[in-house]
Amino acid sequence: MARGHQKIQSQQKNAKKQAELKKSKGHDQKTAAKAALVFTCGVCRSQMPDPKTFKQHFESKHPKSPLPPELEGVEA
Repeated sequence: MARGHQKIQSQQKNAKKQAELKKSKGHDQKTAAKAALVFTCGVCRSQMPDPKTFKQHFESKHPKSPLPPELEGVEA
């Protein structure tokens, strides 16, 4: 029965190690995705990851509004 006891100890040690790894990591997919959304539309307040996507959004969703100055030189 020595192996049974060793198995339980090993599982407990591994569970503790995994919990510490998870705690120290601290990042998840949601926060990483949220941090990547850096451009915000001034009209509808939706967020985009890059200027190209922002310009495409602005041209399709707000065609009557003037283009913001930060999108003047961006090619879509």
